[in-house]
Amino acid sequence: MLLLSPGRIVSVDTLIDAVWPAGAPTTARNQIAICVAGLRKVFNDAADAAGLIATSHPGYVLNPLEHRIDSVVFEDRVRQARESARGGRTADACESYAEALSLWRGRALDGIGGARIEQEAARLEELRLDVHEEYAGLRLQLGRHRALIPELTALVAENPLREQARAHLMLAHYRSGRRADALVVYRDGRRLLVNELGIEPGTALQGLHDLVLRDSPELTQPRANPAPAPATAAAAQLPVESASFTGRGKELSDLDRMLDERLGQSPLTMAAISGIGGVGKTALAVQWANQIAARFPDGQLFTDLRGYDETFEPVSPATTLDRFLRDLGVPAHQIPADPGDRAALYRSVLGGKRVLIVLDNARSFHQIQPLLPGNGRCCVIITGRDLMDDLIGDYAVLRIGLNAMAPQEATALLAEVAGEHRIGADPGSTERLGVLCDRLPLALRIAGARLAAKPHWSVRSLVTRLEDQRRRLDELSPGEGGVRAGFRLSYRDLPAPTRQLYRRLGLLTVPDFAAWVGAALADVAPVDAEDLIEQLVDAQLLEVAPSGGPATRYRFQDLLRLFAWECAQAEESEEDRGAALARVYGGWLTLADVARRRTYGGTHRMDYGELDPYALPPGLVDELMADPVDWLESERTALTDVIHQAAGSERSAGYAWALTVNSTTLFEAHNYLEAWRSCAEQALTAAVRTGDVLGEATMLRSLGTLGIYQRQYEEAGTALVRALKLFEQCGEVHGRAVALRNLALCARFSGDLDGAARDAREALEGFRATGDTAGESHVLGLMAQLELERGNTSRGIELCMQAITRSREAGSVRGETQNTYRLAEALLRHGDPAGAEETCFKVLGLTREDGDRLGEAHALRGIGEARWRRGQWKAAESVLLQALEVVKEVADRFLRARIETDLGFALAVRGAPEAVRWLASARTVFEELGAAVWRERAGAALRAVTGAGDRPVAPAELIRLLED
Repeated sequence: MLLLSPGRIVSVDTLIDAVWPAGAPTTARNQIAICVAGLRKVFNDAADAAGLIATSHPGYVLNPLEHRIDSVVFEDRVRQARESARGGRTADACESYAEALSLWRGRALDGIGGARIEQEAARLEELRLDVHEEYAGLRLQLGRHRALIPELTALVAENPLREQARAHLMLAHYRSGRRADALVVYRDGRRLLVNELGIEPGTALQGLHDLVLRDSPELTQPRANPAPAPATAAAAQLPVESASFTGRGKELSDLDRMLDERLGQSPLTMAAISGIGGVGKTALAVQWANQIAARFPDGQLFTDLRGYDETFEPVSPATTLDRFLRDLGVPAHQIPADPGDRAALYRSVLGGKRVLIVLDNARSFHQIQPLLPGNGRCCVIITGRDLMDDLIGDYAVLRIGLNAMAPQEATALLAEVAGEHRIGADPGSTERLGVLCDRLPLALRIAGARLAAKPHWSVRSLVTRLEDQRRRLDELSPGEGGVRAGFRLSYRDLPAPTRQLYRRLGLLTVPDFAAWVGAALADVAPVDAEDLIEQLVDAQLLEVAPSGGPATRYRFQDLLRLFAWECAQAEESEEDRGAALARVYGGWLTLADVARRRTYGGTHRMDYGELDPYALPPGLVDELMADPVDWLESERTALTDVIHQAAGSERSAGYAWALTVNSTTLFEAHNYLEAWRSCAEQALTAAVRTGDVLGEATMLRSLGTLGIYQRQYEEAGTALVRALKLFEQCGEVHGRAVALRNLALCARFSGDLDGAARDAREALEGFRATGDTAGESHVLGLMAQLELERGNTSRGIELCMQAITRSREAGSVRGETQNTYRLAEALLRHGDPAGAEETCFKVLGLTREDGDRLGEAHALRGIGEARWRRGQWKAAESVLLQALEVVKEVADRFLRARIETDLGFALAVRGAPEAVRWLASARTVFEELGAAVWRERAGAALRAVTGAGDRPVAPAELIRLLED
């Protein structure tokens, strides 16, 4: 079983089923493990191949490494042979076929029993016989008919019902001048079929017999490397393959592998190719069908079922059956009127024959089910926009969902249509042209054709025209056809509620979205919205997006989103469009507000003025908010896009500032400072434009907070003073308290500890008046910090403990983390570095659990300081270097300078000359940031270390420099 699946995991259950098909003993798993261990020992002793069998959940995998497995080599050589044959390299194909057949030494897996083994042995045997026939056919083309007669005679004798082998033997006799022997071979075969099966020979064999009787010149030896052509007048209905077909290499390989592995097996060999209109389903099916047509000598049937057609209704199965039966040679008067009887006759006619059937543009499983043959010697290719889940289970279907072409494939297609030199002259514009066409083959062909028809246009000029979203579909939809026409067919046949949701989704500019977005846009229950969205996915108008968040996400291709937007402009009133967008913005606000409150802690609710959050089911909200920061991260790009879109609207501008202030939770935690600034500035502009004083004040406060994070205190202070006045103007107590707290931070940084304490006390009153326990805990922590910096250590510790208590009451993990860190700093100043280190390790655990990299860097710095204060310079240096690596990710220059200061102190304790470099670097940064207190501290330490030369500096002396 492992040899039959090299490189693939074979589960223990599968192995048990193969060894004990009638029922396994209770010790089966143990016995399997013992057998595998024995095999490993045998392989290791014989060939030093210890890694040949590896354990991999839920079973084992055989890694061939440099070893060869004959069945794998056989199938590889067969694939090479078939590729050579398709390319007209007949001699090369014969060589590969000969190598493949030389590997056989009797029947495959001879002497081994079990249903799975026997099934695989039957497949390999069927493939071997196919290969014999294909090899013989190629040698007949090369004129080796005389040498073939003994081999084919034995093959026919062993397998008398294989009509292809009999046909090859007839032709070999005929070309050797033995016409009578050829007729005897046919007569013997016909007698056998009639007597044993009650059927006549197939179309191909009968046709060959007629040609031999007429001594037809068609049977003379062909020229070397002829184009593949059917040997008889069997149906050959495949359309011509596209001259500009390019790419799809993986899909073609998958189809080849399917045919090589499954042809002749039960259930039926079948491929279903799905995708949106214009993605190249028919082109791929026709391309591959033409490549493998020679393997189906009894005919190739093709029909357009018109599942999606502007003019005609889908073709009924009965109509298609009538046409196929006539094409297969059934007289019109023998075709039953009853559809069921007609389908039964169709399956009977195809019995034992090798026919390729292409069912193009199918609408539903109901339309194609009666057209499926009943035997595995045929192959069916289906194309359609729906994945047709009904096919799964009863049929061994290779499902190929076609998406956009790869960038290099798109470039190759443009070069085929517009000319390689022209496309290659401007690679950058060519790549952009592919993106603007969604790398959709139909759009790419139209773009290439436009360039070919306009030799004076550059690729850049066409790109410029397509960059205009409002005219892109016009450029790619010449006349009444093109891209828009294909999309319209899919859209037209959707139910009305699904069409409405599709249109409204097109109003958004977000890259992807969760199902609740559809609920808000359509104003329906989330489960109903999910059903509508899945209908759009099935119709290929949406696709499932990669997602690492708490909910499945969906996305448009750009051209499909533009088409949806067009439909919304044409079919929805401005009032309906605006109301739908307001609901979905309100949905984001509801969830973002919950995410902020659950992260921030407490029960205080923010005032959003006249904005209306959209109510979502509590169960859904809880499910999405299992990890609030994880939800915010999954929505990050969508939130920034929605903020920008809302800011551009008069009706919904307020949602921009409301969403920004809630998204700050994520921006802070993950250091998305550019996104923070962009959103806040856009929302501020919108608030000023619409006269929204509360929104203006809130965004000025947000920009001030951002300035503090970026250590731009002067800019931060200016914004916060403006925000404070506006909050006072509109009577917003809580907003004023937050602004005061942040102004206290600015004052502290500039060295104005008295001013900072005054602002902090006033902020504390505001938080208490509005019931914001989380805000109260934050400002208590700040007040503790101020007391520590004034030298009031006991009061600082007391305030830290109050702040931690309030943080826990509010359920604010981040508040508890920050205040616990301040407690560690208080313990350092209180002369308890061991207690401070223990407290910092608590902080480290909280920050890592919360994914707070900035907090993690602070905690590591605190551990480092506690260690060098105790003289543990080596341990301090190690943890401070870790802190430096973390702080690089959050780009906090002040914190980095603090870490460099501590690193300089740790090195000074052991008398290392590198201490000077770290302290000098820190002093420079403090000076650039305007941090006067820390600049003086770093400068004093630098003078002390320089004066000591290469002698160690006592920790007590460094502590005195820090605390003076």
